[in-house]
Amino acid sequence: MNRWRLLTQPFRLKHVNRQIFVLMILIITVPLLIISVIIYFFSIQAVKNEYQSSSSLILNNLSFNIDQYLQSIEKATLTAQMDGGLQSALEHWVAGADDSPGDRLLPYSTTIEQFVSSIEMTIKNVDSVQIYAGSRVFYSANFNRADYDVKDFTQEDWYIQTQQSKGGIVLFGTHKPFHRVNAKAPVISIARVINKVGSKQPLGVMLIDIRLDSLREILKLSETSKRSFTIVDSHGGGIYNSESAVGGEASPIGLEASKLEAVLAQETGSFYAWFNGANAYVNFVTSPYSGWKVIQSISEKEMTKQAEVLIKIILALAILSLGTAILFMFILSARVTKPIILLSRKVKMVGLGNFDVDISSDRQDEFGVLYQGIRKMMGDLQNYIERSSMAKAQQKVAQFGALKSQINPHFLANVLETIQMKAILGGQRDVGEMVGILGRLFRIHIQTGKETVTLQEELFHTRLYVKIQQMRFGDKIAYREQLAEGTEGLRVLHFSLQPLIENAFVHGLERSSEPGLLEVASLRDGDDLLLLVRDNGVGMDAAKLQELRARLAQPSDTLDETHIGMKNVHDRIVFYFGEAYGLEIESVLGEGTTVKIRIPATSQSTLQ
Repeated sequence: MNRWRLLTQPFRLKHVNRQIFVLMILIITVPLLIISVIIYFFSIQAVKNEYQSSSSLILNNLSFNIDQYLQSIEKATLTAQMDGGLQSALEHWVAGADDSPGDRLLPYSTTIEQFVSSIEMTIKNVDSVQIYAGSRVFYSANFNRADYDVKDFTQEDWYIQTQQSKGGIVLFGTHKPFHRVNAKAPVISIARVINKVGSKQPLGVMLIDIRLDSLREILKLSETSKRSFTIVDSHGGGIYNSESAVGGEASPIGLEASKLEAVLAQETGSFYAWFNGANAYVNFVTSPYSGWKVIQSISEKEMTKQAEVLIKIILALAILSLGTAILFMFILSARVTKPIILLSRKVKMVGLGNFDVDISSDRQDEFGVLYQGIRKMMGDLQNYIERSSMAKAQQKVAQFGALKSQINPHFLANVLETIQMKAILGGQRDVGEMVGILGRLFRIHIQTGKETVTLQEELFHTRLYVKIQQMRFGDKIAYREQLAEGTEGLRVLHFSLQPLIENAFVHGLERSSEPGLLEVASLRDGDDLLLLVRDNGVGMDAAKLQELRARLAQPSDTLDETHIGMKNVHDRIVFYFGEAYGLEIESVLGEGTTVKIRIPATSQSTLQ
């Protein structure tokens, strides 16, 4: 069975390469992928936030520029209200158009046409200017009448809306020129009634057609940044769409009806929606002058294309790290795993008892050091086995001697009981009682094999020792116990109080000429049990106290014999319970000494 395990071990060791490969994937490639995903989403969000901020600024600027342009046209139309020649010509024309001969009205017709020509020259991107007076339409001097087909314009919707505005500006969105024959290029129109100065009497209607080039010039700089713009009126009618072909009709608004209704219901806002065939970020503002909605959109793909480049770079790095891990796996197999497999075979043979295996290597790296260390370990192991055999034989001899030595305490206890009986029979009851207590102490040492006992059991042993000392000193020394409720059943190290009591007698109370008091107290401190041994003896000065504390923290063989019992108790507590426990000493010269024992508060025996 062992031989089969030896043969199959190398095949299991080969998995070390795979383990390291998987480890590299987990600590390099996977974190890199996770980081790339996090960076990708954060970069997308950052780019979107940047686009949204810039879009709001661009849109407000565009709306302002459009309003400025329309207001400039409105100012041009106001000249019709202030031009006295035009006012007079329109007034005479309207008054005499039905009964005056044509040549008589010719000067007024010429005045009106010259005014129209001046308006065309002062406004940029004007397609045409018409003034409707009476039943006639006046054009500029260079117009081609064959291009127009004017019927009863007074019944047309645009004319009626303009009349109802009573002198206010009326804007008409993208449409074909009202009376031009075979017109292809759409225009935007601004119309207003020309009233007689100082009254509300209408003299005529001015209609200005504006080419869409004017809006394109305002929007073209922003359209080059992959943004598209749509302008609709307050009813959702299309005025301009940058997606439409140049010179053609405005294409339908590529926004679903519910979203368009939301746009018409609000002054400004933004949202993500399907717009013009792609998921896009859409924001809009309302022109305070015209009431038009200027809608801006940019596809989400266009917004995040820079982030897409970033994620491709990070993914390339992840793939590169994966290739590096594979290459490292092959190098690791040749330089590390195979030597380890060979070494494991030889070590296995040594474990089976074959010390004649040649473990040597000419490598100068850590593997060479490892081979040398194992070769030295083999020699040390052989020596250890030989020494261990001899030590076992010596241990048997020592155990026999230890059993033999236990006869002495039993013998002394029996002798003390015999002396006690002789003293009582001889009338020396005090001596007999003292010898009897001493015998009981010997029997406690003989019978107790446990490392921990209850506090009650430990105090029973302590009281016997105190009673012997009180017999020695008479009424000079008093003894008192103050035990917290429930602490008598807690476990303490056996023979941990007696050495401290002995120190209190020898180094404190015995040297004092005053009546002495020895006190043992117990209390709970959280999960710990505190035992206090106090005396009102001679105490010690600060220097000696500091020296004693320092020696308690040193190895056992550095403390002098005067405090060997205290040191043994401290070392046993630290050994059994840990560095957080042990003895603490407080002393004042001429007032006494207090030794505090700190151990875990437990009611079960931790060491038997």
